[in-house]
Amino acid sequence: MATAVVARPVARPQERARDEEVLVWPDLVFVEFISAMVFTLTIFLLSAIINAPLLDEANADVTPNPSKAPWYFLNLQELLLHMDKGLAGVIVPAVWLGLMAIFPYFDTDNEGQGVWFGTENAVKITVVSGIISFVGTWLLILWDNGNIAQYLNGWFGLSGGDSLRFLENARAFQSQLPWPEWSTHIPYLWFDLTLLDQPFHHLNFPAWLVEQAIPVAFMVGLPTIMVYVLWRVGWVRTRRDALLSIFTGFVVTMGVLTIVGTAFRSESEELVWPWQLKLSEGIPGQE
Repeated sequence: MATAVVARPVARPQERARDEEVLVWPDLVFVEFISAMVFTLTIFLLSAIINAPLLDEANADVTPNPSKAPWYFLNLQELLLHMDKGLAGVIVPAVWLGLMAIFPYFDTDNEGQGVWFGTENAVKITVVSGIISFVGTWLLILWDNGNIAQYLNGWFGLSGGDSLRFLENARAFQSQLPWPEWSTHIPYLWFDLTLLDQPFHHLNFPAWLVEQAIPVAFMVGLPTIMVYVLWRVGWVRTRRDALLSIFTGFVVTMGVLTIVGTAFRSESEELVWPWQLKLSEGIPGQE
């Protein structure tokens, strides 16, 4: 009995059409070159228009007031004013870098990758998340600085007496509430422990609440609420939408913190208007 053998062509991946390809040269490199030239010319123009003041030669015996970090670290320096220094300077940046590293593993959908605003509600999510983050960050800074309580009292006479003093800012939770004495000396262990030549014995609960618990609650809770509300109104439908909302909020928040640290912090880190900034020669004897 004869067997018929039919030769079939081997299936090959479908090749992309030429109009879907983007070449490194000239498509990408040319755009990058133009962007670099525009950026360089802008820097030259700003340096010609704005007279950047030069202070005296550095003196180890005179500390500038305030002593500010480079502009790209001013967002973290601003965070130092509102929470524990280890949380603001180490834990928050490390956690965020780790989250960005796992973003691609959270959003595994290949459709629409590399497309700006590729989902249906991407533009609305970006705009609304940016506005919420911008306004919310400013309100938190003003609240923690005591400005909101001051303005409410000055405009409407809502002093509230001593009963509401603990709501003036985050630090007031520690200083204005009647904490029992034992709450500042809660033992960690039943034996003494020393770490890096420092005693590691007790937990100061009011200080922990103000410096760590409240900031973490704001940083985790507010973005969660924002994404949940956008999901309830039907804008956030995919994981990519949620990541877009969170990332937009992060970028806007870091931008606001950088602007505040650059243009709104004067001597002794006081919050002032940019035109009220003063160039200080420093505080003699402080290092």
